[in-house]
Amino acid sequence: MSGTSRTPPGKGAKAGTPGRKPGRGSESRGLSKWFTRIEDPSLRGAQINYYVVLGTTLALTFMGLIMVLSSSSVEAIAKNKSAFGDFSKQSLWAVVGIICMMALQQVPVAKLKKLAWPALIVATALLLLVLIIGKEIYGNKNWILIGPFSIQPSEFAKVALALWGAWVVERKAKLMDQWKHAVIPLLVPFGLLAVGLVLIGRDLGTALILLLILAVVMFVGGANSRIFGIAGIAGLVGVVLMVILAPNRMGRILAWLHIACGDTNDYCYQAEQGLYALASGGWFGVGLGQSRQKWSHIPEAQNDFIFAVLGEELGLLGTIFVIVLYGMLAVAMYRIAVRAGTIFGRVAISGIMAWIIGQAFVNIGMVTGLLPVIGLPLPFISSGGSALLATFLGVGVVLCFARDQRSRLQRPGTRNGLRALLAKSRGASSTS
Repeated sequence: MSGTSRTPPGKGAKAGTPGRKPGRGSESRGLSKWFTRIEDPSLRGAQINYYVVLGTTLALTFMGLIMVLSSSSVEAIAKNKSAFGDFSKQSLWAVVGIICMMALQQVPVAKLKKLAWPALIVATALLLLVLIIGKEIYGNKNWILIGPFSIQPSEFAKVALALWGAWVVERKAKLMDQWKHAVIPLLVPFGLLAVGLVLIGRDLGTALILLLILAVVMFVGGANSRIFGIAGIAGLVGVVLMVILAPNRMGRILAWLHIACGDTNDYCYQAEQGLYALASGGWFGVGLGQSRQKWSHIPEAQNDFIFAVLGEELGLLGTIFVIVLYGMLAVAMYRIAVRAGTIFGRVAISGIMAWIIGQAFVNIGMVTGLLPVIGLPLPFISSGGSALLATFLGVGVVLCFARDQRSRLQRPGTRNGLRALLAKSRGASSTS
């Protein structure tokens, strides 16, 4: 939907492009049908998309800061530390992240595309640096210590892979239905290198999110569906092997299946305490700051299991409110992807959306017992400066495209042009 084609509706799909099969690729009629179904092509629609993304991001961050203060203060006091220690660090990262997000949205889309390779190179270099000077925490070697702060390079690899993958897909757009052009450029060597470096640090959860980003980039780019079947089987076999070879991971899987609970390691303990917290919250919660499970009962209450504390203090209604915010963010990002005038924009936004929303629901599923515990933070809410900053950078990329769409609609004649473009897509979909 770049707007450059002048082929009459219904004929472009038949004519096609040399080397491509009709109906495949990033401009497939099926995707186009879904992309345009809920779209509002007016300037008002573009403004709504922009402000929904910005508003939900800030609302989730604000809730996160409150919950970090509530969930971390008790244990900090028990260790004779300041009750505001984690909150102060998280607030500082939030301020830096918001500044970076607002600055990144001002970058022209053409220049944003040029950042794809530098971002991937820097992220890969940092992942290599972790293996040399990184610090191991809870069995994962993912952090680099810089004075009182620590950074987690694997978080920045997420946004880097989304940008770089979109750049590759745009270059290979006419050939994405051929497996060698869809798989090799994206996975060999850079995509799998980033994932492999994270796996060497023993962070399977983050590696799965990186693979999710690559999968969505390939899907939106128009890769053949058979690739995902083969990749899914290979990935499942790989995950099973990594679980079998790591007692810690095996223990978490057994805990998820409610097997081997109560032994010396007791991998069920964290998940059980999280469910106790959610259950005791009821509909309306026990009150902000009044959680009982955060008193050293839930390990990592301010990080991976902060959703449990949120549910205990704010109740079912509070958790539903957070889920609704993520849902609004997903819909707004989807609508911005619909409006993207380039394949690069559509694929980049889709990759970022898959990362943020996918990770959010993996974390929520993990806390509620629907998924095994794999150690992923809740975006915008869990304590962690690197994760928060990287997520703000991802949102900044999305806002960059949203701002570009607003500016294009504000120019004379562009509004009608976009409406005609969307009508053309609907017409092409109806003829398929």
